[in-house]
Amino acid sequence: MSKRIFVFTLFAVAMAALFTRLGFWQISRLHERQASNAYIESRIDSAAVPFFDLRGDSAVTHYRRVTVTGTPDFAHEFYMVNRTRDGAPGVYVLTPIRVPGHDTAVLVNRGWVYAPDATTIIPDQWHAPDSTFEGYVDEFQPPVAVPPPEPRHLRTIDYGRVAKALPYPIADTYVVALGRDTVIRGKPLRIQPPPLDEGPHRSYAIQWFAFAVISLGGALFVILKEREARGKESRPG
Repeated sequence: MSKRIFVFTLFAVAMAALFTRLGFWQISRLHERQASNAYIESRIDSAAVPFFDLRGDSAVTHYRRVTVTGTPDFAHEFYMVNRTRDGAPGVYVLTPIRVPGHDTAVLVNRGWVYAPDATTIIPDQWHAPDSTFEGYVDEFQPPVAVPPPEPRHLRTIDYGRVAKALPYPIADTYVVALGRDTVIRGKPLRIQPPPLDEGPHRSYAIQWFAFAVISLGGALFVILKEREARGKESRPG
């Protein structure tokens, strides 16, 4: 084997090892995703409990199925802008719910409303008289560098911005209301639970393993071609 072919083969083997490692890394990511999906699904599909019956930090309560019963404070609700649904622009309507016996309110994402500019709706048209909401617990999000100019508009569901705008305490997690979509006046379209797909990890793993096979196959092909050429050179004319 010539030095050039030897170096090429070493490089091909090293790349195959790297591609194989990346393939197994994607497999491990797939297993993590599957475990996370099973965890989320088990919580969202569990029996609902009153929100304030939960104890512990948000990592423990995240995705737990809960109910919130109280009085919606429409005068202090928020609108998360630039939300799309099936390609249509709109906003999420987030309403504080004052729960009897608790000074702290619970912010409930009541769902999606169509808005031609993805920002502006007529709030009074979406004041459904619901007093009980069932959904899952979600975590507040980090703030953005440039918040919307309107005080009740949100780009992310930012605890600091929400808490600052309210005249009473707000729980440190919020609730995403679930339920069947309806055309009842005043009721936003409910948001679907987070997708529990496996992502691209399986296909990525197959690609990396294929690259590893191609690398080794290419090295073997070059070696065999070199041997064939040397064999022809060594034969008497």
